[in-house]
Order: sequence, then C-alpha cells, then structure tokens
Amino acid sequence: MNRLAVFDCDGTLVDSQANICRAMEECFSAARLDPPSRDDIRRIVGLSLVPAIAALHPTGEHKQHEEMAEGYKSAFFAMRSNGALDPEPLFDGIRQALDAVEAAGWLLGVATGKSDRGLRLLLEHHGLFDRFVTLQTADRHPSKPHPSMLWMAIAEGGAAPETTAMIGDTSFDMEMAHAAGTHAVGVAWGYHTPHELHAAGAGQVVAHASALPRYLAHLESL
Repeated sequence: MNRLAVFDCDGTLVDSQANICRAMEECFSAARLDPPSRDDIRRIVGLSLVPAIAALHPTGEHKQHEEMAEGYKSAFFAMRSNGALDPEPLFDGIRQALDAVEAAGWLLGVATGKSDRGLRLLLEHHGLFDRFVTLQTADRHPSKPHPSMLWMAIAEGGAAPETTAMIGDTSFDMEMAHAAGTHAVGVAWGYHTPHELHAAGAGQVVAHASALPRYLAHLESL
C-alpha cells in the first residue's frame, strides 16, 4: 500500500492571501456590499468559492452567492490577464520538504479549494506540476471539510486512509482528514492558528516545513 502525503495549496504550499483578498474585495464591491476585513477573508481560505462567500455574507441568498463567486473569478482572471497578480511564493522550505518527503518514498498529492486551471497554472509556475500523482480541486468535489477530495486522492494514489497524511493550514483541512480517516498534520505558517488546528483534530502542528519529513517518518512507525 502506497504512502500518500496530500497537501493543501493556499496557506500551505504558497502564500496567496494578497490575491485572494483583492479579488474578494472586488467581488463584494461589484455587488455593492462593504468588503469584509482581510482577517475575515483569510479565515475562509480553503473553502470552495460559494461556501466561502456565504460565510462572509451570511445574510445573502444562495443565488447572490453564486453570482458573487462568478464575480470573484472574473476579478481574478482580470488581475492575471493584466499582469496585476502579486507573486504567490512558496513558503520557506516547502520545495526542500517536498524533495525530502518524496525521497522517503511518499507519493505527493494536492487537495485544494482552487479550480483545476488555477492550480495547474500555479504549480507550473513553480515547476511542481509533475511532482504530484493526484490533484483534487473544487471543480470536482464538495467544499472542504467534506472528505470527497481525500477519498479520490487515496484511490488515485493507491493508498489507504491509514497510509495517508493530509497536510494543511486550516481547521477545514483537519476536519476533512478526520472525516476521511487519514492522519491530520497542521502547519503553523498559514491562515488558522495552531490552537485552532489542534482543536480541529491535528495530530501535530509543525512550525516549519523542514519538520514535515521528520514527522511523516514518525507516522510510518505508528
């Protein structure tokens, strides 16, 4: 049975908060609504678009949330087309951690609230697209914390829940891991606090990417 390390993207692999916040602010302004605070926006990173907007605008109707999600996509596309996207850098040590985890025999995957297109463009930009054996996005699954993304990643990776680790920065990732029966590994450099990650069921919260290979090696001995 293969060992599979599934990574969240935004807040775990890359720091994308600036672009997400700008696109969300623009979609709220286009709907003639006061944009939420950037702290509030960061807290919904990882959810699929419609649930994320519903969390930020709970008094709106579902149809409005769907329209605003399209507005968010349009704003993001315009930013990309105009060359106005801020850099979305890999977090410190992530590339080296991926190298070490893969060298230790783990397969790599991604489970993210991004679209297929957005994830591919990002991974290709960083030269990482071919590193992952499974890529699960919001285009084909219910929003986190539903376990659908992990179920499909496990199937495509030839793994089992007990040989799979979900690595992410939000409580949504930890809750998804528990729902799928996988290990839940939190990272402290993203958009939810270590306390929130532990409360959501993280078996460990690592402070730096360099600690990931060591913790995954610990999981192998369990």
